Amino acid sequence: MPDLVLGVSAYYHDSAAALISDGVPVAAAQEERFSRRRHDSRFPARAVRYCLEHAGVDLGAVSTVAYYEDPRLKFRRVLASYLGGVPAGFASFRQTLPEWRSWKREADRTVADELRELGLGPVPPVVCRRHHESHAASAFLPSPYDSAAVLCIDGVGEWATTTLWHGRGATVEPLVEIQFPHSLGMLYSAFTYYCGFKVDSGEYKVMGLAPYGRPTYVQRIRDELIDVKPDGSFRLNMRYFEYLRGQVMTGRGFERLFGGPRRQPEAALTQREFDLAASVQQVTEEVVLRLARTARTMTGESRLCLAGGVALNCVANGKIVQEGIFDEVWVQPAAGDAGGSLGAAMLVAAERGAARHRPGPGRDAMSGSLLGPAYGDEEIAAYLDERSAPYVRLTGDELARRVAALLDAGKIVGWFQGRMEFGPRALGARSILGDPRNPTMQSAMNVKIKFRESFRPFAPSVLAPDAKEYFELTQDSPYMLIVAPVAAAQRVQSDAPADLSGLDLLRVRRSTIPAVTHVDSSARVQTVTPEDNPTYHRLLAAFKELTGCPVVVNTSFNVRGEPIVNTPADAYTCFMRTNIDYLAIGGYLLDKADQPPWQEKDDWRDAIPLD
Repeated sequence: MPDLVLGVSAYYHDSAAALISDGVPVAAAQEERFSRRRHDSRFPARAVRYCLEHAGVDLGAVSTVAYYEDPRLKFRRVLASYLGGVPAGFASFRQTLPEWRSWKREADRTVADELRELGLGPVPPVVCRRHHESHAASAFLPSPYDSAAVLCIDGVGEWATTTLWHGRGATVEPLVEIQFPHSLGMLYSAFTYYCGFKVDSGEYKVMGLAPYGRPTYVQRIRDELIDVKPDGSFRLNMRYFEYLRGQVMTGRGFERLFGGPRRQPEAALTQREFDLAASVQQVTEEVVLRLARTARTMTGESRLCLAGGVALNCVANGKIVQEGIFDEVWVQPAAGDAGGSLGAAMLVAAERGAARHRPGPGRDAMSGSLLGPAYGDEEIAAYLDERSAPYVRLTGDELARRVAALLDAGKIVGWFQGRMEFGPRALGARSILGDPRNPTMQSAMNVKIKFRESFRPFAPSVLAPDAKEYFELTQDSPYMLIVAPVAAAQRVQSDAPADLSGLDLLRVRRSTIPAVTHVDSSARVQTVTPEDNPTYHRLLAAFKELTGCPVVVNTSFNVRGEPIVNTPADAYTCFMRTNIDYLAIGGYLLDKADQPPWQEKDDWRDAIPLD
């Protein structure tokens, strides 16, 4: 019997479960994909159930449950932080203390109780790992490297906000750490909040907004907000931040420093927000690059592994690659708290004697991050027939050729194939696809499909061997977590006025693939191989054969405010509620024009069981 370890992250944001079999990740998923509640922080009951069902076992077959952080140590930090902010933070402390006293400080016991309530067999022992330890393990243990420097940066775990580790064999050794309240993640979240976006979910919007602005506030940030040392260590000037004293990130000090109140959510974006985003992004990159150089010096390693929420800042990741600080960089695809479930479980498995597993030279153990549920053609057809949804059935090659032709004709296609991705990125299993050569595709997909802000860029998927022809990329980027400049050979001369600024920059065509070229001529690249995703690779190859272009637009199969689709019902609902033209789901192709009228009262969410 294999040794099974179940990992759980929960109770803050993006709860998830992961199952490790003899050291190998075999299943992992975020709870939000099942509950349809974005960034669901509740106990991941559905994700746990999925992981066990995928392996065909109950809890009795699991040796250990690994919880991703130490709740007692975290409670001591919360208590110390509030006491340090007295009296200003008392109201917030009084609001949060009851749940900490009642169950949060013993979250591991709560996890055991929740597992018991599932009725899936006897509950194994629950052990706690530290938050950044889980991040570090998730970054190194599934990576393709025998040894590497490991850098973890986020908001905060228990006390640590930034940690440096040395990964060797099946262990991660802690080297140095920066502790709360000094946090690069919190600095970025403060600007996210001040720019009118939601903390813990809007940070990627700030990153996408940055190229529209000028870094005019960089020196003010350096002078007033963060003191950065040459080795990348830093301290924040806490008199400008409110997160020690209440439930918000910034207050009057920030307003005085940057000339006015925070932008209200949904209010029009102004040049101030563009410039603030550009400025905090530049400062973040400066800190990350200094930390990366320190990691190289302290470990002597030529390879770097990254995790933690800040590791989802793919622009900063791209700077590390472009600077050549390391020969190779590998980023955990579920770099945020969801990935902590996987890291904690892999760490426990390694301590129980599991060997590290890699399927081949240079390949990681994440299976392309396709660790979520899959649905067979029979199950898909049964749902479509129940909905009286017309479709045609195609072979794999036929489907690839038909979808390639549709993309070439300017159509937008929902793509639902195989196992769902683990992590925040759609990687060709739950994706919406378009033609990157089409100059109107970016605005059409943002406004008519995703119902989101027009400034948001889209990412390209490219056949791995062709990546260097289209992007200045020196390594593979399988998880869409590295930004690179579009190659000079693909850029086009523009006759647009030189004084354009803000959202007017969207009107400029910059390359042969304008739909995936951001306003700074960069792109968030996903390289695709047949080993990681043969079905998606087949489509890209068919598109290249038809058009000569090995690139497609790839965005997540969801709309603004909702999680990425999981089930056939989720996919069909999103297809019918948006202006997606076609749906390729399993071996079936659906034309929107052929579908019966959509009735909103039949929304799938009405039928989702909560237990």
